[in-house]
Amino acid sequence: MSTTDLPNPTPATGPDQKDAAADSVGTDRWYLASAPIVRALVHLCVPMAAAMIVGAVYNVINAGFIGSLHDNALLAAVTLGTPILGLVMAVGGVFGVGGGALVSRLLGAAEQDPAQARQIRHVSSFALWGAVAAGALLGAAGLIFLQPLVTLLGADAATAAATTTYVAVMLAFVPVLTAAFCLEQLVRAEGAARQVMIGLVASTVANLLLDVVLVLVLHRGVAGVALATGLSNLAVVAYFALWLTRRSEHMSLAPRWFTLSPAVLKPVFGVGVGELLQASFLIVTALVLDNLAAAYGDGPLAAMGVAVRIAQVPEFLLMGVTLGVLPLLAYSYGKGDRGRLAAALRVSTLTVGGVGLLFAVTVFLLRDQVFSVFVADPAVLTIGATILTAQLVAMIANAFAGLVTSLFQATGRAVPAIVMSVSQGVLFIPVVILGNLWFGLPGIIWALTVTEVVVCLVGLVLLAATRGAIERGLAQGSPERAAATLEQAAA
Repeated sequence: MSTTDLPNPTPATGPDQKDAAADSVGTDRWYLASAPIVRALVHLCVPMAAAMIVGAVYNVINAGFIGSLHDNALLAAVTLGTPILGLVMAVGGVFGVGGGALVSRLLGAAEQDPAQARQIRHVSSFALWGAVAAGALLGAAGLIFLQPLVTLLGADAATAAATTTYVAVMLAFVPVLTAAFCLEQLVRAEGAARQVMIGLVASTVANLLLDVVLVLVLHRGVAGVALATGLSNLAVVAYFALWLTRRSEHMSLAPRWFTLSPAVLKPVFGVGVGELLQASFLIVTALVLDNLAAAYGDGPLAAMGVAVRIAQVPEFLLMGVTLGVLPLLAYSYGKGDRGRLAAALRVSTLTVGGVGLLFAVTVFLLRDQVFSVFVADPAVLTIGATILTAQLVAMIANAFAGLVTSLFQATGRAVPAIVMSVSQGVLFIPVVILGNLWFGLPGIIWALTVTEVVVCLVGLVLLAATRGAIERGLAQGSPERAAATLEQAAA
């Protein structure tokens, strides 16, 4: 029976494990294929937002573990090593985001042409082992050039030893980290958002427990923090791999299905490379922003740090929508379901706008009370209100831009997706430098807001320019199915 014929998302509970697995997959597929849009969005987006918020809370607690050692060099080492972790996640995203979007499109295309499902095992195997191989190369290169890398990250004589230790342990786990992020995206591609949330929350809890053991009990310092991160992600890899092996109808992680076929490489890298470029630019922009803001003293830096943390909660909620809806958009596009694609895009747009505006107005009205929880300095409170306003406006613009990017990724529009991914970094650097030269500190504060608004407008222009191509792709079902049709016709 087709998953579109399922009358409700309630899985059967029989004694046969294989039947239960099939029911679970059918339930997740039902949300992609035919569930009411609002219900589908709640299923896909709420777990994503919850997992991201839990991750943000963990980052704060993790810093507390290091802070409890009362050694600023250790805390600085973790901060300086953060860009490495971001770059590693981006490498995993090349294979995970690109592979996941392609899997969802193929699942949708298989509704009309079951032969399309055979390609999925090649995509999933390539994504996982490609991520592991790229991670191994990246980790090995980092360990070979460890000392120059630590210097590049900004470590001085006081922090070099701790930073070297932290980065070295993290680099040893790079293949695990890239595999974990890749598998997360593959599970999401099946519509199994709750399983992703379970895996990520369990990983966070495991990380905290390992922090207690390795940092507070065994006194391993930053090496313990890095080791806890690596081991908890190893558990994530095991969980997601086991789930896909037992529950996924079409995916396979077996190396024998690995392929370098252009039919797999082109769409995966076309979407995934944008993730790597975006992360690279974000690292550069963060370094530029910190250096420019530091010239105005500790007050603006402290206020900026507090404002970013306050804006994180609504920002993660919006990211949960923009990232969570991607499998639904990709599945609908692959299936050629114009009505469902349009409805998903419309409802997610209204959700982003409504949630973003509600939180922005609430936080803005309570800005003084919220800021006073973190700082008591009146000067920091005054400048913090301005920074928070700029952050909230940027947050809403970024959410709409992220939704447009997800649409491009879901429909396999590689060039617009890459343009959206890199435009923030390309625009922000000249905007913040010129803003600093022309307006001083206010120019720095509002630079991100101006950049995000411009990026959002760029996205709308690109959407208008590619609408015709997306419509043609809908008529054909998906780029993959259209290519298969052409190949059959040529044969």
